[in-house]
Amino acid sequence: MPPEQKASQDFVAVEKIERGIVHLKKGGVLRVIMVSGINFDLKSEDEQNLILSSFQNFLNTLDFGAQFFVHSRKVNIKKYLEQMRERREEEVNELLKIQIEEYTAFIEQFVEENQIINKSFFVVVPHHKMVSVNPTEGLMKLFGGKKKEGNEETLSEEETLQQLAQRVDQVVSGLEQIGLRAIPLEDEELIELYYNLYNPQLVERKDAKISELKQ
Repeated sequence: MPPEQKASQDFVAVEKIERGIVHLKKGGVLRVIMVSGINFDLKSEDEQNLILSSFQNFLNTLDFGAQFFVHSRKVNIKKYLEQMRERREEEVNELLKIQIEEYTAFIEQFVEENQIINKSFFVVVPHHKMVSVNPTEGLMKLFGGKKKEGNEETLSEEETLQQLAQRVDQVVSGLEQIGLRAIPLEDEELIELYYNLYNPQLVERKDAKISELKQ
């Protein structure tokens, strides 16, 4: 007999998304922060050194783990091309009609031959309900020591969310001091992001599929 096939949702680590907070199936919660980019190469050497130093200081202030990742996605210009064709149909000047048609054809061919990639930058701030109550545990792990039983306690959901909010505020504040704009994502933005991550081959978002993540 063929092995039992699992539903696609079984491979999704997310249990639910609520009020901008991602709840994971294995426990724990996290928030995703979208961060603006910075054109590092156009900065002078002194400015580059200052940015690197500021970022290093920012990392040193964190007493919790955080994940930095870049999401690359092919730009979809289908809607833009449709708008240009509609604009052409509305145009009464024949010369402008021809120019719009040629421009639309040029853009369409250019994108087919040269992939245009849009990059978005994110920081993931996690929190687990189990926290260490032994301040030396981190050093023990670093030097290969074993964790003692009873070194962790379970926080309530309210305490977990409060600490997560504090971590998010700390990350946002630290990034803004470097000159970066940081905004935590809300429900719809998170759903779209996770849908794109789990379906990298799809460019357009299908509302019927996305609604499954809300359940």
